[in-house]
Amino acid sequence: MDRDDDLLPIPAVAAEDSANVGTRRLLSPYRHQQRDFFVADILDAAPKDDLVSMEHPLFALRAGDKRVRVYERNGATITVKPGHDGCATIHDKDLWIYCISQLVEAINRGRTDVGRVVRITGYDFLVATNRRTDGDSYKRMGDALARLSGTRIETNIATGGRRERTGFGLVDSWRIIERDYDDRMVAIEITLPDWLWRSVKIKRVLTLNRDYFRIRKPLDRRIYELSRKHCGSQAKWRVSLAVLHEKSGSTDTLRKFRAAIKALALADELPDYRVVIDAEGDAATFYSRGRKGARAQIANLLAVLKGGQRP
Repeated sequence: MDRDDDLLPIPAVAAEDSANVGTRRLLSPYRHQQRDFFVADILDAAPKDDLVSMEHPLFALRAGDKRVRVYERNGATITVKPGHDGCATIHDKDLWIYCISQLVEAINRGRTDVGRVVRITGYDFLVATNRRTDGDSYKRMGDALARLSGTRIETNIATGGRRERTGFGLVDSWRIIERDYDDRMVAIEITLPDWLWRSVKIKRVLTLNRDYFRIRKPLDRRIYELSRKHCGSQAKWRVSLAVLHEKSGSTDTLRKFRAAIKALALADELPDYRVVIDAEGDAATFYSRGRKGARAQIANLLAVLKGGQRP
């Protein structure tokens, strides 16, 4: 997609053209010398997610969810209040992930214009998150922004070394900067909540597999987040299905949740991790794909065959 030339600095004018300086400056004025926003323009930024939203179920797994949800664990209390359009969903979270990814990559590259106000182009976001680029996709992006700004979070979780009782929207605000001839949202300016910006600055983030955006089912996305957060690069992570159900934020019964996790394990398509169900222990073990995880899985199988305790 073509970039807006107005965002580029005016080239120096050669001495022999000095007589035409006034005319040239009128042709292409540089309008953003004192920018207070960051332009998300790093096309190869690796997907990043913040640790707090990976740990806690801030995002709904069902579209149109208008229930107030309260989640408490290990001293953290989170209340999620939907807006008029319902709670922001885990697919809406792609906008969060895209902005976080751009900010972290810019910080790593030494950019000095980074802040919690991010200007993105709709096309780049849609391509980066493996979405179609038709008119309906642009509309869906606008709907996602409305849900993100309408959903309110009240929590006492700590970020940046600070624990405070606070409330915020999943985005503070957003506005359309530019539309195309079909009235689609071409460029959007998004103000992230200060709470999230503090997490980004201290890099409380993890890199996601790019195939994350190919995961279709909301619950499967959430399970990937949890496995990435808790297993990470370790060989394995074992968790009871009851705890996994709670951490996922699923509104299904535990029985239906068990069936969904068994189906996920059988499909064996979760990026980075294999899932093995222990029906007797009512637990799941996530093994990292690769030699380390394979060795751990073989060791566990041998222990079970010898009648040893499950790990």
